Amino acid sequence: MSVSYKQWGTINDEPIYLYSLSDEIVVKICNYGGTIVSIQAPDRAGKLDEVVLGFDSLDDYLISGFYHGATIGRYANRIGGGVFSIDGVEYDLPLNDGLNHLHGGFNGFDKRVWHAEIIDDASLRLSLVSPDGEEGYPGVLDVSVVFTVLGDRLEVDYFAVSDRPTVVNLTNHAYFNLGCSNTVLGHDLWIDSDYYTPVNNGLIPTGVLEPVDDSPFDFREKTRIGSRINADHPQLVLGNGYDHNYVLNQVGNPQISVTDLTSGRVLEVSTTMPGVQFYTGNFLDGKENGRNRVIGFRSGLCLETQFYPDSPNKPEFPSPVLRPGERYIEKTVYRFTVVS
Repeated sequence: MSVSYKQWGTINDEPIYLYSLSDEIVVKICNYGGTIVSIQAPDRAGKLDEVVLGFDSLDDYLISGFYHGATIGRYANRIGGGVFSIDGVEYDLPLNDGLNHLHGGFNGFDKRVWHAEIIDDASLRLSLVSPDGEEGYPGVLDVSVVFTVLGDRLEVDYFAVSDRPTVVNLTNHAYFNLGCSNTVLGHDLWIDSDYYTPVNNGLIPTGVLEPVDDSPFDFREKTRIGSRINADHPQLVLGNGYDHNYVLNQVGNPQISVTDLTSGRVLEVSTTMPGVQFYTGNFLDGKENGRNRVIGFRSGLCLETQFYPDSPNKPEFPSPVLRPGERYIEKTVYRFTVVS
């Protein structure tokens, strides 16, 4: 295990650093946006190679609009109409996704320079303070994210406290591609989930928990992603593919796995969060060039562990409200193995 770093550039004369956490996998993290820049994991022959989409230069992250590898906050995913209420007080947020608020707004945590601290030979802590009223959210929010590489695992621990009632939903927006294909449609996916949250034409959940039975959304048995993505299903039409929250069945053991049979790589994800957004890169447009590949339509998939989208406006969903005296503590683990 080891942690090293180098200066990667500057933003407004402030140095930006790239940190490398190494063990059986190698993870590179930038303190701009709390960004996972790179994850290298071995294939069945033991060869390390890249398994996330991204760039070799800081400048590319500054101009990209696709949240590559970024830490998302204060509220990951969408809030309908950019408005929510806590204790009868209404808060208005900027609309940066049509008529909705997405991923914390125009200046979310993905665009902040985080304070970085190497904790030990396996861990990096990133922290920031979000002032009261930033992007419309109430309360001074003190946030930290700890990235730890142990063996074949990347562990991501999220912490936050607030001096006023607020909403918090932190996640990471890495795009995974476990092989060398230009799409992830050949990957096999398993999700331990009996329900998903269908959306309206603004991709805001309707509030219904829809059973996955007899639908293209059923991944309770390992299924090829591309086998049903173009099915004539109204929800797939709305999302132009998969862009939906799944209600996870359990906490602790892996709830999600992705397999690329060509390379032999397997990604297992476990989380304390109640949901995961499975997104197949339907808005990636091929205008960005990443590391030796065009970042095109469905070339990566996201597994954004989260509170459900629009939960601040859906009392029937798990609550993302954080109050003074409470502590937001959540964890997501990414484990990289190979098929036997």
